[in-house]
Amino acid sequence: MSKLKTRKSVADRFKKTSSGKVKNKKAGGSHLKAKQKSKKTQSQRKDQDSSDQYEEVVEKMDPYS
Repeated sequence: MSKLKTRKSVADRFKKTSSGKVKNKKAGGSHLKAKQKSKKTQSQRKDQDSSDQYEEVVEKMDPYS
């Protein structure tokens, strides 16, 4: 049986923790920050926990993470 291919877009966007949860970056943190409040930019630096629905999708698309 051949090896499964990893979807590189999923591998770049999602990270798997040691406990098995999936984390990803919050949207809207790359540019146009001058208009945003500092509290919002600080909260966007942290990774957020993804929903259970994403955990199943990431497991299929990134089997070796």
